[in-house]
Amino acid sequence: MTQDFVNQQIKKINSKELPFSEKEAYKLVLNCIDLTTLEGSDTHQRVRELCHKTKNYPLDNASLPSTAAVCVYPVFIKTALEELQNTDIKVACVAGAFPAGQSPIEVKLAEVKYAVEQGAHEVDMVISRGSFLEGDFEKVSNEIKAIKEACGEAKLKVILETGELETVENIYQASKIAIDSGADFIKTSTGKVAVNATPEAMFVMLTAIKEHYDKTGKMVGIKPAGGIAEPKDSLLYIKLVYYILGEKWMNNTMLRFGASRLADKVAKAIIG
Repeated sequence: MTQDFVNQQIKKINSKELPFSEKEAYKLVLNCIDLTTLEGSDTHQRVRELCHKTKNYPLDNASLPSTAAVCVYPVFIKTALEELQNTDIKVACVAGAFPAGQSPIEVKLAEVKYAVEQGAHEVDMVISRGSFLEGDFEKVSNEIKAIKEACGEAKLKVILETGELETVENIYQASKIAIDSGADFIKTSTGKVAVNATPEAMFVMLTAIKEHYDKTGKMVGIKPAGGIAEPKDSLLYIKLVYYILGEKWMNNTMLRFGASRLADKVAKAIIG
């Protein structure tokens, strides 16, 4: 798979129409967002406000869905769970030495276990890019497998940090490792580096998911994160998922967006 091939395929897919309206596409996007706050300055009050924001979308306007989840640091899981009780909104958290992934596996596992004990429904971990770029694929795989086991019933999203993987081939290889090691979702980025989600990385990851599904029948979710700031930008990602994976992925059990800046803009586009 070459960069030129990827670019040609994206251009071809982008020229197609979706089989539903733009407004319906935006509703899907909003309903698939993980509304996120991952700052060193986060407070319990900020997390409460984030939870109120997603709860209030359908209350403010009946045509708006809430987001799929909120995503926070592990110390805020309990606060988010309290605010979101009696809703379908999930509580996701980052764990396992986010965002660098440069800690011993024992430390990563301790944080993941803490998150699960606190009640997180979903865990977003990040691979060790250093180990991957050194060619130690076995270590990368073993860490994902160990974290997946520690997650228990919680869903595991594996962040590849595609902006640091440098090549199409590396993104494809990392996608395959994550999928084969038990990822429930693969995710582009932490949102903490210069290059986050791109259509090119998304295409490669979707291709790996499609190949795995065709071979095993197992569906793996996808989450582009970071850098998707405008509603129009999100439409290309929806097209890529629809035309590569199909309608089965057109819901928030298989598709997520890490795009908090996008949420209010998409809501405005839906209301018109």
